[in-house]
Amino acid sequence: MKIFGKTLALCCAGFVVCGGAAMAGGKKDSALIKIGVIQLVEHVALDASYQGFVDGLKEAGYVEGQNVTFDFQNAQGEQANCVTIAQKLVNDKSDLILAIATPAAQAVANLTATIPIVITAVTDPQSAKLVKSNEMPGTNVTGTSDLTPVEAQIKLLKQIVPGAKTVGLLYNSSEQNSLFQIDLAKKACASLGLSYIDATASNANEIQQVVQSLVGKVDAVYSPTDNLIASAVPTVAAVTTAAKLPFICGEEGMTKAGGLATYGINYYNLGKQTAVMAVDILKNGKKPADMPIQYLEGGDLFINDEIARAIGITIPADLR
Repeated sequence: MKIFGKTLALCCAGFVVCGGAAMAGGKKDSALIKIGVIQLVEHVALDASYQGFVDGLKEAGYVEGQNVTFDFQNAQGEQANCVTIAQKLVNDKSDLILAIATPAAQAVANLTATIPIVITAVTDPQSAKLVKSNEMPGTNVTGTSDLTPVEAQIKLLKQIVPGAKTVGLLYNSSEQNSLFQIDLAKKACASLGLSYIDATASNANEIQQVVQSLVGKVDAVYSPTDNLIASAVPTVAAVTTAAKLPFICGEEGMTKAGGLATYGINYYNLGKQTAVMAVDILKNGKKPADMPIQYLEGGDLFINDEIARAIGITIPADLR
């Protein structure tokens, strides 16, 4: 599969390499720092953010087995598993917890107000009630948002499919991050004169039927960085490709898995940016309450040429 990439703008916070032994909470240099990790589900974007976090800490001198240990737990997309994992990480007295995706972050934040929590791949921590405000968290939670350029993604849809009149909005209505982005998408659709149809699924078994219900009713399908949909893109793509429906996605991994195009952020870089914040907590003694939520600005354009050919779409020359 050939993926075409065109960088628009990506500004990542500078990464500081911090030498020397790591310390946290007054621990001696020789003590292993325990970092608990809770990830909602396995898919390309979340996996990349975790790898970026681990690599970022390593660049800062935090090496697995030498001065830090990671307890990685994957909830496999189940909220009940999130709660069980969160309880484990809190009971194990982790020195710091990394929470990847909104439901995972909410589960652990509900159980501890003292252990520092850094989050990533959470679209709007404030509306998810993880922080008092994104500018000044005021809690034991801080980290990075994966807010993508939703308006630019809808404009991309209109640019690729200029005759589009109705868009199917595919998402999980129980994911707060998705609701936030879908609200932005609806506003963007309205500004471009596009009507839309909500298409929601609450579990993976519903996705095929939900997407199939859009065939003949919409001119394109859009999904934000929704964890349920992201983990099942091949299922979505099997329907949209057969129906020759353009599928505009929230991030690169979804495009590679069968979507047509996106303006998306780099989740690996997002994870590394989160590691910078973790270092500030572990080494420099900063408090999450005083650390504003950080963002990656802009995005990269990704086009799946194989899908474009399969559905008979010609990509406009100005996107090349």
